[in-house]
Amino acid sequence: MNIFSEIRLLVIDCLDAMVAEGALPPGLAFDQVAVEPPRDAAHGDMATNAAMVLAKPAGQNPRAIADALAARLAADPRIELAEVAGPGFLNLRLAAPVWQAVVRAALTDAGFGRSQLGQGQKVNVEFVSANPTGPMHVGHTRGAVFGDALASLLAFAGYDVTREYYINDGGAQVDVLARSAYERYREANGLSPEIAEGLYPGDYLVPVGAALKARYGDSLLERPEADWLEDVREFATEQMMALIRADLALLGVEMDVFSSEKALYGTGKIEAAIATLREQGLIYEGVLEPPKGKTPEDWEPRQQTLFRSTAHGDDVDRPVQKSDGSWTYFAPDIAYHFDKISRGFDLLIDVFGADHGGYVKRMKAAVSALSGGRVPLDVKLCQLVKLYKNGEPFKMSKRAGTFVTLRDVVEQAGADVTRFHMLTRKNDAPLDFDFDKVLEQSKDNPVFYVQYAHARVCSVQRRAAEAGIAADDATLRAADLALIGHPAELALARKIAEWPRLIEIAARGNEPHRIAFYLYELASDLHGLWNRGNDDTSLRFIQEGDAATSAAKIALIRAAAVVISAGLGILGVTPAQEMR
Repeated sequence: MNIFSEIRLLVIDCLDAMVAEGALPPGLAFDQVAVEPPRDAAHGDMATNAAMVLAKPAGQNPRAIADALAARLAADPRIELAEVAGPGFLNLRLAAPVWQAVVRAALTDAGFGRSQLGQGQKVNVEFVSANPTGPMHVGHTRGAVFGDALASLLAFAGYDVTREYYINDGGAQVDVLARSAYERYREANGLSPEIAEGLYPGDYLVPVGAALKARYGDSLLERPEADWLEDVREFATEQMMALIRADLALLGVEMDVFSSEKALYGTGKIEAAIATLREQGLIYEGVLEPPKGKTPEDWEPRQQTLFRSTAHGDDVDRPVQKSDGSWTYFAPDIAYHFDKISRGFDLLIDVFGADHGGYVKRMKAAVSALSGGRVPLDVKLCQLVKLYKNGEPFKMSKRAGTFVTLRDVVEQAGADVTRFHMLTRKNDAPLDFDFDKVLEQSKDNPVFYVQYAHARVCSVQRRAAEAGIAADDATLRAADLALIGHPAELALARKIAEWPRLIEIAARGNEPHRIAFYLYELASDLHGLWNRGNDDTSLRFIQEGDAATSAAKIALIRAAAVVISAGLGILGVTPAQEMR
């Protein structure tokens, strides 16, 4: 039940009737007509811009259209008041039974808030995709949470979602990993490791060295690098991916697909992708102008094979093959996205770290060219996370060598707290993660505040049962909701009614942080109603000697808890049954 959609349909029906009777000219488009909450809640429950957007194409005064529309809307029993404001905005106040029906829908409809916005479209959400050279750090943590929550949000909104991890195992970094692991292998064989500059120093490679010894004994010690590099590289990569999978599981993230960059080489996939672009006249031989400022690693002052990415919105054309015949870093990424397009996805979403901002336009250009403009690519950048504890920056992890790991964060704060807090800011805004603040039990801590709201509802249901008042879900679904009518109660019902609309807005913008914001507001309204019951006994959820009224009031807050639980489910957070 999406009451905003229902009232919008009512507005459109009234406009159609006005066209039919000649009050409006035929042929008007109503696609820009919106029904949404007013900026100021004192103005009503909903507002429509219908008169404002139709005035010019209709050649009429907007206020005159609004007056006529208001008269029609007021005839509907759901509309308590239709009032014209300003030059032609129309504010609506809905009758109490509308909000009571929303409460019942939340209790009886198992899919309350779910949407068919996506209509089953296939969406690939690629996120994390950390180099398999060590444990995931706190920056990966934010990307993992954001990507996982976004995938859940889109699934809730009716999309067919695939979560995917792209393993960057085809570049020079995995050779560095192999050499670093080999030094730990030497250490496992009683020799002193030589961790030269440029190698990975973290203790996380010590077990890898021990595992190499268990497999090879000391047989690799006297052999030249060329003999052992490939085997050690493959072994160490597998070990690191096992570590990464374990870290993701600790955070509650489960991927559907792991794709390998290495698997693109020597299979013809890169060549096929470049050939597809060449057929469109988008591949040519040329020399790029030297860039201004910092020189990128893929520029060289000689002829290269270039992708005419400027034909698809990029700022400059991009190299795909160097003068020595080797592929640039961009070439396998083109092939990887071509593979995703070939798998039949209708929409691609890439979640990158903030340091990949310069990669966005070229990747969008490649996808546009490879799909003939059919498949959109949305790239979401996750900004940095700053960690604090006891008022000081959180120190590096000795185990990682150079950074704070995902495991460090989750072991300190817990998966639920970590996930929720990572979504309390929009992905492209920097985020501070203060361990003291995210663990404190106060209104200023949104994780606690939302969890506490859900736990309070569970507590009320338990106390009602102890008092001999039926408050199980079956009873609440059948409650006489006409018994809730106080403005404070209806305000909570109105907030519950925003949930289906909020889902569609968040899904359209690929913005899961909106869920966290909404849950905090819903929790605030629930806590506010609870506190008002301290002064006004008629607002208390359990009314002694009045089982019917108690059931209605508990049904209201149970509906809020249903929405909180669904929202936390999208964020990957477990709803609290009680607070400790």
